[in-house]
Amino acid sequence: MTNPRTIASFSYRVAMPYEPGVARRDPSPVIRVGDRYFVWYSKSLIDSSGYSATIFWATSTDGLVWRECGEALGRGGNGAWDEHAVFTPSILVTPIHFFLFYTGVPEPFDNDNGGSRATPTAIGVAWAENPHGPWHRCGREPVLRPGRNDAFDSHRVDDACLIVRNGRYWLYYKGRAADSSPLETKMGLAIADQPAGRYVKSSRNPLIDGGHEVCVFPHGSGVAALVSPVGPAGATLQYAADGFYFQKVCGLKPPAAPGPYREDHYRDGVAPGIRWGLCHQADPGQTPRPYLLRFDVH
Repeated sequence: MTNPRTIASFSYRVAMPYEPGVARRDPSPVIRVGDRYFVWYSKSLIDSSGYSATIFWATSTDGLVWRECGEALGRGGNGAWDEHAVFTPSILVTPIHFFLFYTGVPEPFDNDNGGSRATPTAIGVAWAENPHGPWHRCGREPVLRPGRNDAFDSHRVDDACLIVRNGRYWLYYKGRAADSSPLETKMGLAIADQPAGRYVKSSRNPLIDGGHEVCVFPHGSGVAALVSPVGPAGATLQYAADGFYFQKVCGLKPPAAPGPYREDHYRDGVAPGIRWGLCHQADPGQTPRPYLLRFDVH
């Protein structure tokens, strides 16, 4: 693992500026296809949260200036598990197809101000032949649902982030138990032999005690995680040589909802870590709606 003294700080610049009445947040990891970079994110005209959003996409030729291209994935149909909203996208690249993972919620939906009576969430996936779409849902059901009554994720699963490891697809996600608050969020893992599942949750869950947005990436022969400032393990850089047993490398203040540029391009094997990516600015003291920033790692 990189010497923690080299992970000193992050610098920021605007990627997609604030727009009155528009919320853009929770960008996916960034990928490069041909001469362009691609990113997906939650967009809403209703409020600043992701719970009313659909998924949009943007491209860039230099990773600095981004152009919104339109909606990538809309809400599910009447009675669907993702009828109310789709949000927190994540991308996976394979030699044949592109896969877009997302969180969905049904109708009727109530977030209960983040409380324990909030509507449960689930994780779904769609596929396309190229990053421009069109995107097609992989079946009518999510690929990951909340766990049993005594599980750490018995109430909500959210915010997928994918790594290809040992020939399999490792889906890291955040989970929350019934009768718990967002401050008690933890991170888990589910693994599948195929991109669209079946995903089986690890018996070692939860892997990290804390965090909110999930940002994992291959570094060297292991897996690193930027953990947001929530819970006992919050505001840290963590590393797991085997992808399971994470240990603190150093404390830091990570970007909000970071989506790193995946230089590994989801190839199995040793990877270089991350140098930059996109995140969101969601400070109500700055603007009433979130917008997207680029972060660089120093």
